[in-house]
Parts: sequence; C-alpha cells; structure tokens
Amino acid sequence: MAAIADTPVLYVRTAPAEQLLPPPASSGLIGWLRANLFSSFGNTVLTLACAALILWAVPPLLRFLFIDAVWSGPDREVCLASPAHPEPGACWAFVRVWLSYFIYGFYPIPARWRVDVFFAALAFGIGWLAWLSAPRRDLGAVYVFIVLPVLSVVLLYGFPAIGLPAVPTNLWGGVLVTIVVATVGIVASLPIGILLALGRRSELPAVRWLAIGFIEFVRGVPLITVLFMASVMLPLFVPQQIEPDKLLRALIGVALFASAYMAEVVRGGLAAVPRGQYEAARALALTYWPMMGLVILPQALRVTLPNIVNTFIGLFKDTTLVFVIGIFDFLRTIEAARGDPKWATPVTATTGYAFAALFYFVFCYGMSRYARSVEARLSRSDRR
Repeated sequence: MAAIADTPVLYVRTAPAEQLLPPPASSGLIGWLRANLFSSFGNTVLTLACAALILWAVPPLLRFLFIDAVWSGPDREVCLASPAHPEPGACWAFVRVWLSYFIYGFYPIPARWRVDVFFAALAFGIGWLAWLSAPRRDLGAVYVFIVLPVLSVVLLYGFPAIGLPAVPTNLWGGVLVTIVVATVGIVASLPIGILLALGRRSELPAVRWLAIGFIEFVRGVPLITVLFMASVMLPLFVPQQIEPDKLLRALIGVALFASAYMAEVVRGGLAAVPRGQYEAARALALTYWPMMGLVILPQALRVTLPNIVNTFIGLFKDTTLVFVIGIFDFLRTIEAARGDPKWATPVTATTGYAFAALFYFVFCYGMSRYARSVEARLSRSDRR
C-alpha cells in the first residue's frame, strides 16, 4: 500500500492547458455565414435565391428613387424625359412643392403653427411614456390621456375665447388627419378592448353576451362598413342640431372597430395567465378589480405585447380607409395632388406613392422596433 501511495499521479495536470483559438470555420464572419445562411443545402439555395432577388430589384429601385431622381424644379418639365435623362427617375420636386398640402391639407396657412405645436406636444407625450426610465411616468400618463386631448382640441379646432379662431374639420387633411385618427384609435382601443375582454370572460350572462355580441358583430364586418355606418347611419338616430362632426364620426368608428380586435388580443393574453395566479390573488383576499389591475392584466399584457403592437400597426395603416367617407387623409392628398396638370408626368404618381410608402414604413417600423426593445428589456428582467 505504501508503494502505491508513493507512486506519482501522472494524469493530474500541474500547469494550465494552452488556450487554443476556435476553428476559423466556426467563428467570426465565416462562422456566422455558415451557421445562419449556409447551414444546409436548402438554406444555401434560399440564400442564393434571395441574393439574386436583391441584386435584381434593389439597384433599379435605388436608381429610380435617388440616382436619376429630380429634386427641385418649378413644374413638370424638369421631370420629363430628355436627351440627358432618357429614363427619368422619381420626381421629388413634385413632393417638395406639395409637401405643405400633404402635411396640413386645407388648414389655413396663418394657423398652421397650431398644428406644429400639436405635433410637438404629441411627440413629447409619446416620448415621455415610451422612455421606460423617464421620471414621473405617472404624470406622463396624466398628460397623454387627459391634458393632451384637451390641448389638441383647443389647438386644432380652435377656442375663440382665447383668440384661436375655429377651424372646421373639413379643412383638415394630410398627415394631420392620419396622425389624429391613428392616435385616437390607438389610445381608445386598448382600454375599451380590455373592458370588452374582461366582459367576455365575465360570469354575468348579460355582460358576457353583450360583449360577445359587440365583438363578433364588429369583427364580422369590414372597416369600410363601420365607417359608412358611423358617417351615414349615425346622423339618422340623433337630432340634426347635435349631429356629430364627420371626422368625429370616423374617429368613433375607427376606435370601436379597433377595440373589438384588441379585445380578442387581450383575451388571448388573459387565457395565457396560469390559473394559479388567480388562486394566489384570491388567497391574498384581493377583490376582482384589484386582482385584475395588480396581478392578472400586467402579466396578460406582457405576454401579448407583440399582438398588441401588431394591432396598432394594422390600425395605423387602416387610417387610409377614411377617404371613402370624404376625409382627406395623407394618401388622399397625394391622390388629389397627382391630378394637377402642372405636374402631370409618367413618374408623378409613382413618386407620390413611394413617398407615402416611406411615410408609413417609418412609423410602422418604429413601432415594431420599440416593441422589440421592450420585449428584450422584459426578458432581461426575467433572467435576473
């Protein structure tokens, strides 16, 4: 036994092993390409097909939008084909001349500063709430949901008592109408949708069937039908002297339509909350509304956040449908401007629609990226 104990243990390392670099094929750019784009034969074929599609579509698009584009000029002549430019690009001079109309519509020029102040106040409120580390976000919520609506009505519609002449809504148009309709729809649809989702899960038959009937009816018809009903049918049921404004009718229709879809999104989040959370809340002697507000809804909204943002993005794009009831939204102003004979060229309409696509893409992509950043932050907090 003593001889065995005196024998040195040869397999025990007494010095650190030499640190070896990972194989070049599994790290760096080459490793990323192999793992994400060329990991199998099918992925390789798809990668090459996508690369070919990009090479086929992107260069002509860049050439039309930027390289061969016309950026300034007084009229259509600068955007027509010429020996120097046999294939004219985008006519951004048209957008430049009509830009104020695209933003304000027929809003009176001396009063357009009020629209600018509204845009700044709205951006400030959204930034306050969107910044998750901002101080006093409770005051930000009060500002967005109480102060900002009153301020917006005073600024945009007017308040003669303080020297702001009234501007009827039939003069509003362009980006102003799109932002107003989208903001009202987004802000109103979430709380109404939450109430409808809770009503659909209620134990009271009258409340449950009323919520189910509203949700299923609204989801069973297109938004255009809801807008027509709000614009044409609603005035038939109220006295003429209190007949709501056309834009107000559209806002009500959009808010109710979005609320029905939001209710189903929230209901999916409520169904994803484990039953034990309800039982734990009841064990703490919480009544229904404190249980929902403090325990259940925060978890449900967190689970269904991507679906909520997706509904908001769809609503923002659906604002273009208000033009069917005679409201000049952003896309409708482009439709009207491209008919100007002073700017009638083969590329005028394409340029206008490209500008509209860029506008909607920026807003929708911004909402999507913000939602993803919130999801990432919530995921990091879960791992702590």
